[in-house]
Amino acid sequence: MAGRIEDYALIGNCEGAGLVGKDGSIDWLGLPRFDSPACFAAILGDEDNGFWRIAPVDQEVQVARRYRKGTLVLETSFTTATGTVVVTDCMGRREGHSDVVRLVRCTRGSVAMRMSLSIRFEYGLVVPWVSRLDDGRLSAVAGPERLVLDSSVPLRGEGMRTIGEFTLSEEDDASFVLTWSPSFRPVPPRCSAGEVIERATWGWREWSKTFKSEASGPWADLVLRSLITLKALTHFETGGIVAAPTTSLPEQLGGGRNWDYRYCWLRDATLTLYALVDSGFLSEAVAWRAWLLRAVAGSPDQMQIMYGVAGERRLSEYQLGWLNGYEGARPVRVGNAAANQLQLDVYGEVLGAMYQARCFGMDHDSAGWQLEKKLVEHLGTIWMDPDEGIWEVRGGRRQFTHSKVMAWSAYNAAIKSIEEFGLDGPVDEWRATREEIHRQVCEQGFDRDLNSFTQSYGSKTLDASLLLIPIVGFLPPEDPRVLGTVTAIETHLLQDGLVARYDTGTSVDGLTGTEGTFLPCSFWLVDVYTMIDRHDEAQALFERLASFCNDVGLLSEEYDATAKRQVGNFPQAFTHVGLINSARNLLRPKGPRLAATEMATH
Repeated sequence: MAGRIEDYALIGNCEGAGLVGKDGSIDWLGLPRFDSPACFAAILGDEDNGFWRIAPVDQEVQVARRYRKGTLVLETSFTTATGTVVVTDCMGRREGHSDVVRLVRCTRGSVAMRMSLSIRFEYGLVVPWVSRLDDGRLSAVAGPERLVLDSSVPLRGEGMRTIGEFTLSEEDDASFVLTWSPSFRPVPPRCSAGEVIERATWGWREWSKTFKSEASGPWADLVLRSLITLKALTHFETGGIVAAPTTSLPEQLGGGRNWDYRYCWLRDATLTLYALVDSGFLSEAVAWRAWLLRAVAGSPDQMQIMYGVAGERRLSEYQLGWLNGYEGARPVRVGNAAANQLQLDVYGEVLGAMYQARCFGMDHDSAGWQLEKKLVEHLGTIWMDPDEGIWEVRGGRRQFTHSKVMAWSAYNAAIKSIEEFGLDGPVDEWRATREEIHRQVCEQGFDRDLNSFTQSYGSKTLDASLLLIPIVGFLPPEDPRVLGTVTAIETHLLQDGLVARYDTGTSVDGLTGTEGTFLPCSFWLVDVYTMIDRHDEAQALFERLASFCNDVGLLSEEYDATAKRQVGNFPQAFTHVGLINSARNLLRPKGPRLAATEMATH
């Protein structure tokens, strides 16, 4: 049975990723890419769907975990009645190969250990053909894929699994290397588990050197862990940034709101980019801009709201009927039909991210600016249309207020790029459109009876995305309409002190069931509290949100306050972006920098 979502830790190599449980089991692993069909999928089914566990034979065990400081190298300590072992897990990358390395070292006494491996390609469906190579390694092949296991301990087959049993005494170790490669290419050469671990440790620490802990105050460790997580979700070669490394971890335990997040949402990627750039990691911005140019290339009216890791457009959604789902939450989905939706807010996020990157010193790129101008030009033809909005509703398009605010933000960012960086463009025309959008939102998106902006024009429904109105600079935080909106959201959307996205009892999303509270929304409230001088409440809410992090500093998409558990895909980039930004904003006198980048005067 899969563990709780918060019982997992992330390992990865900026190409693929896996989840390691507190019980020493890797229950999810996608190789060679984040969106590849998993070869371990027990988290979405059971052990027959693939896993790899290394743990003491003794069931009475104490577990403690940590990442090596500044890295994605995981160390899990198992203490039994007879001794202690530390299992070090990480992933490495070689040309055409991906390595998952597990090194077991006894640090006290002696411990009897058991390794159990069950490889099931194609999301837990396909049983591979296993054979022993001439050099003693095991090869598991099915179709185009191959996994080769190199072990320092004897192995045997048992019940369609590979088993290794061994006892370690103090200072002894055992090593395991699982290497993915295409089955039609030569078998990859051996590598040293210890060398892979040390190389990964060095590489991550070199990357982390850029981090300035003083900018994050007392939350520096959590912020660095979040930044490392964001980096781990960035593809080293394409520059694409995935929203999460998993699919179908449910938004409601036992529910059907289960989605595939292993793709590059423009919204999530741009917010991730902002958090990285604000922390000094500019090379990721350059790589993402190049990814964006390739992904969006072609007609601006064909820009999607999400793409594959390399910019793929076709992300057809289908269901994996042989998987029972996490704790029975079905269906399990692959692909995402939201790729075909219209979501106007992505224009604001993309243009805003490019403007922010310029503010942080990213070199000018003429092709990038030409693309931005084309996007603004196309936005001018569609901003008045209804859309599916930030929450990707499946209940029909509406005139979502947040979408219009972000359309305004797109124009605002483009205008500022001209004003502040001397770029060319029809600035007078864009200013006129910016004014028109602002006027329409204030007239049609604000309800005087509620004294609040509403989810869509003419509705009485509230929406957490309205908290972004002051954050993106649409209105100043002290504006009575902003203050009224904050009060209304506190009154109607707070659930156990956390902010719900909207009332799922309405028909707007076209879905059944409910969900946990979407954590980024509560981080937005932290930011707004900071802006309106409610600093004590901002810090109290932030510290509560930070307390939801698991033992190694990771957060999923949502939190179930009743069950007191993390829910949704894990770890979630959007949530870690919120943590990073709010931690920084609490230390800034004027709050969020997004708003401090000089809002237009209205």
